[in-house]
Amino acid sequence: MSLKALDYDSLNENVKNCQYAVRGELYLRASELQKEGKKIIFTNVGNPHALGQKPLTFPRQVVALCQAPFLLDDPNVGMIFPADAIARAKHYLSLTSGGLGAYSDSRGLPGVRKEVAEFIERRDGYPSDPELIFLTDGASKGVMQILNCVIRGQKDGILVPVPQYPLYSATISLLGGTLVPYYLEESENWGLDVNNLRQSVAQARSQGITVRAMVIINPGNPTGQCLSEANLREILRFCCNERLVLLGDEVYQQNIYQDERPFISSKKVLMDMGAPISKEVQLISFHTVSKGYWGECGQRGGYFEMTNIPPRTVEEIYKVASIALSPNVSAQIFMGLMVSPPKPGDISYDQFVRESKGILESLRRRARMMTDGFNSCKNVVCNFTEGAMYSFPQIKLPPKAIQAAKQAGKVPDVFYCLKLLEATGISTVPGSGFGQKEGVFHLRTTILPAEEEMPEIMDSFKKFNDEFMSQYGVGYSRM
Repeated sequence: MSLKALDYDSLNENVKNCQYAVRGELYLRASELQKEGKKIIFTNVGNPHALGQKPLTFPRQVVALCQAPFLLDDPNVGMIFPADAIARAKHYLSLTSGGLGAYSDSRGLPGVRKEVAEFIERRDGYPSDPELIFLTDGASKGVMQILNCVIRGQKDGILVPVPQYPLYSATISLLGGTLVPYYLEESENWGLDVNNLRQSVAQARSQGITVRAMVIINPGNPTGQCLSEANLREILRFCCNERLVLLGDEVYQQNIYQDERPFISSKKVLMDMGAPISKEVQLISFHTVSKGYWGECGQRGGYFEMTNIPPRTVEEIYKVASIALSPNVSAQIFMGLMVSPPKPGDISYDQFVRESKGILESLRRRARMMTDGFNSCKNVVCNFTEGAMYSFPQIKLPPKAIQAAKQAGKVPDVFYCLKLLEATGISTVPGSGFGQKEGVFHLRTTILPAEEEMPEIMDSFKKFNDEFMSQYGVGYSRM
């Protein structure tokens, strides 16, 4: 009997080869256990509101009014909503062609793109062109749009950090390209060595791969490191010399938990370097409302900005964006509010600052609590989470555990993470889902559980790990 188009054996092989560990085997098992009544702590994905973070008041007030504009005509609206939220709602509604139920331009509302450009100018000290900013349904959709334009076939390679966020490996696989790994150095706080980049490119070229782009994730996911200005300069010189487009995933730029290495954007460093390099390197920078202290993952708001991209290419990217007609309009308004929050003197300013600082200060404390907790455990070592929302501890698995995993038909860190899930309800992602060096094992967990629950969670992890190491690792001690 001939196969039908959606029979498994006749599916697009790129789809079957695509893997996404963040919602993979561990997540599915956690969901099953939850249905059975077990309490599950979903630390597998950076989803702040799902773990109890409260939404910021001001943006929700503005979007609520935009979603229900008839409230603006209610004579009592001023008793429920502050005057600045009412004014902003009217402002955003005036930018649309029919409220939130109408399509916008495929690039997003021009007025919101202008606000994003002004934000970038304030951040970096250099002009930004709204015509080179596209609003997207989350940063992920923007990454997929750009990779779709870059990857022409199997012989096109994309340099991706390992460990990496599996959006990149999955999308490259889906589009039929080739992932070219460059390894971050765990012993150097997940630093990036340009010599390693050169070796990765040389090896790929020896296999007939044309390397066309390089991805950086800054601050890092899953590794949590912040790139220094010197490192960014090296990367930009490398991209210039190798004629690579740089994809700057900067979605965690507000999530910084130390003062030594503040976030600095790829664009600012590029512009600071001056001509000719500032005119040569092609750069696409991504940001989102899902992270930072906003955590509005479900709203799906993002943008990308293009630097040194030829006008005809911008037209083609616009064509690709137009296939979807319009990004989510309410998410565009969230983006406008993120890049243009209440200002000093506004009615909502004090509350907005209080809420924002409270979230970021708590995240800073949680980053320390989680890192210290992991480092107190036998056979576990963890670099400090400088930024982003994750800890990525290395687990020194004893030979007996590796053998038990093999007998169970599991990758060793998957075996460990499944045991952790069953024993504690903590749902993590094994390091193998992000890529790691041969024979080295990790797990990724968010730092997002409620601060008051963190001591209990880390105690639960420590108890499980001690029992696991006792069962499988006679004679092992902390690294």
